[in-house]
Amino acid sequence: MKQKFSLVLCTVLFVAVTATAQNAEPGLQVKTANGTLEGVFESGLNVFRGVPFAAPPVGDLRWREPQPVKNWSGVRKADKFGPRAMQLPIFGDMAFRSDGVSEDCLYLNVWSPSKTGKDKLPVLVYFYGGGYLAGDGSEPRYDGESMARRGIVSVTVNYRLGVFGFLSYPELTKESPHHASGNYGLLDQAAALKWVQENIAAFGGDPKKITIAGESAGSFSVSAQMASPLSKNIIAGAIGESGSLLGSNRTTSLADAEKSGDTWAKGINKNSLAELRAMSADDVMKATAKAAFGTFPVCVDGYFFPESPQNIFESGKQAHVPMLAGWNSQEMVYQMVLGGDKPTMENLKKALQKLYPNNTEEALKAYSASTDEEAEAVATQLAADRFIAYGTWKWIDLQSKTGGKPVYRYLYARPRPQMRPEMGNATANLAGGVTKDTTGKAPKAPAAKGAVHSAEIEYALGNLPTNRVYDWQPEDFAVSTIMQAYFENFIKTGNPNGMGVPVWPAVDNSKTVQYMHIDVTTKAVEETNRDRYLFLEKTNK
Repeated sequence: MKQKFSLVLCTVLFVAVTATAQNAEPGLQVKTANGTLEGVFESGLNVFRGVPFAAPPVGDLRWREPQPVKNWSGVRKADKFGPRAMQLPIFGDMAFRSDGVSEDCLYLNVWSPSKTGKDKLPVLVYFYGGGYLAGDGSEPRYDGESMARRGIVSVTVNYRLGVFGFLSYPELTKESPHHASGNYGLLDQAAALKWVQENIAAFGGDPKKITIAGESAGSFSVSAQMASPLSKNIIAGAIGESGSLLGSNRTTSLADAEKSGDTWAKGINKNSLAELRAMSADDVMKATAKAAFGTFPVCVDGYFFPESPQNIFESGKQAHVPMLAGWNSQEMVYQMVLGGDKPTMENLKKALQKLYPNNTEEALKAYSASTDEEAEAVATQLAADRFIAYGTWKWIDLQSKTGGKPVYRYLYARPRPQMRPEMGNATANLAGGVTKDTTGKAPKAPAAKGAVHSAEIEYALGNLPTNRVYDWQPEDFAVSTIMQAYFENFIKTGNPNGMGVPVWPAVDNSKTVQYMHIDVTTKAVEETNRDRYLFLEKTNK
């Protein structure tokens, strides 16, 4: 009897497994221009990780523009993230799911809800932040699953960082067919966009509906790709979260970038490109540990950027596409303006006199405070404006005037909640994670008074559950639902408006500009600080 039951059970299981195999969702294998990929089927989505979009930039390809991927035969597994770009642990709070760190890093990841591969769904390509020094497309906060569930083919892209991504050097310029050097990280992004344009239809995406997005350095990158002739015609829409290459000191000339690279090379006793390329990737990386920030800048190289990004936007030569962009309410701390001084009216006045000796009266008018409490808020706003808000405002302002398409501006203001109890005493970091106090002596960090730099990412992309640091409340998920809906609507239609969300007016320069104030109570409000940005524009020139 037991043998008969076992036989029947085995037969039932065999039939069930066979039926499941026969009814498996199609699309796990996708044929690209370079060969066939096999992804994984997860939670109703087809996911392809570690997809090469360019040849490994190693050996003689180090510090060259990205080269085409070599074709492969058979089926290539795409079931795990590729390596992240070479980087030092600058932001110790970044969480990676990548396959280690390597110079061989030019991979992207795709999350697709397409069942047939013929749906022509809108596409989101997201560039990570990290100051062009760190970051990776495998970070959970950028995960594409939640956006894919909303009918969007989501893509995250790796690109070279630091010395590998932005070294300018006279010999590199000389050997380049374009007489340019540097900007390799931006060229990687452009190559990824070209790959997406040529291949995303096989994943169910529409190559004519590609929206690019990013936060911090990723937002800088969005402004860069909009300005570059290499990629501007691929883009259908743009989302920028905190940052752009417009404004002062965001780019430099090729000549100055070459000098900076040459000085760095001589500082490590390397006198030729051959010597630099002979170094191991680890040794090159270690040799940058003491390099000052800005040693490897974005430059106007004459190729990726025919002229400065600001000139391109001022003359209307950028991508003429809808744009959604903004910044957070506490992008920087007041100490960046006041140093170790207490936030008082008197100390704010002293700081403004020191920062703007030739325009002090105008500065005091633009950044006025009538109480010490106001002084702290104003100093915080000034620090944020100088750090990232002004450059983002300038980008929005120019795109709304010369871009020919609607522009939607926001201010994200939801502070993160308290950390989960098991985190103990910890301090939030600029890149979005925390540093734990291992001594037990540090004072408890004060709660954020606004939305700090990078705080909006998990909300906008629907990834709050991937961050176990904070004790998310129902209000946080409500804010995330609204912000993600805005992103979804914009990616699908070029307009963030739709059912169930407050009306978001486009920027109208013929009257007082309105922007969306995103918080527990989300609403459109009128701009009140334009005089500050105009003041910074005047003093930045």
